[in-house]
Amino acid sequence: MSRLAAGDAERFIRANTTLSRPPHVPEIALHLADEAHELWQKTEEELAEIGLPPPFWAFAWAGGQGLARYVLDRPETVRGRRILDFASGSGLVGIAAMLSAATAATCADIDPFSEAAMRLNAAANGVTIEPLTRDLIGSASAWDVLLAGDIFYQRDIVDRLVPWFAALRGEGCEILVGDPGRAYLPREKLEQLAEYRVPVTRALEDAEVKRTVVWRFL
Repeated sequence: MSRLAAGDAERFIRANTTLSRPPHVPEIALHLADEAHELWQKTEEELAEIGLPPPFWAFAWAGGQGLARYVLDRPETVRGRRILDFASGSGLVGIAAMLSAATAATCADIDPFSEAAMRLNAAANGVTIEPLTRDLIGSASAWDVLLAGDIFYQRDIVDRLVPWFAALRGEGCEILVGDPGRAYLPREKLEQLAEYRVPVTRALEDAEVKRTVVWRFL
């Protein structure tokens, strides 16, 4: 963060978001951007100039909403288990896991603003999560279940994720992903578990509702 000090992240989030409830998971409150707010209309280059990475944490993406819905509706998926919410953003899926009686949830994202957003959002929902802001790809498994929403949007990321996921599966970690039809979904390595129609922000997506599937990595 060049012009925004790390200690200012929480204050910045409070000032530029509204505590609201995503339409597909109204049980959970998140600090989300008003899509009409001037800040979120800026380009990535402009955001970088003020020291703010693109604010993926400020929106409830379709993949995350679908996966959180699955966890809330099927709490046995996470009950009594250690969870990693990978590329967590707002912490939505990790919060859903804790509300569904997970033993612990680590919410990982490389954006330091995500860490502040996760803490604020966890507190708003009365749960405790462990935020983590380092790249975990390649790490040995310390979790029973890895949950990941909306991660298959860049080929270079997918090329790193698939072998890591395969290694984690070999270590006994179950892997569930939520995806709204992103371009680089490795469909041949996945088993469909559930399907939803998730309301989304037209300013970010190409529709007002996205077909979102929860998959298990084989």
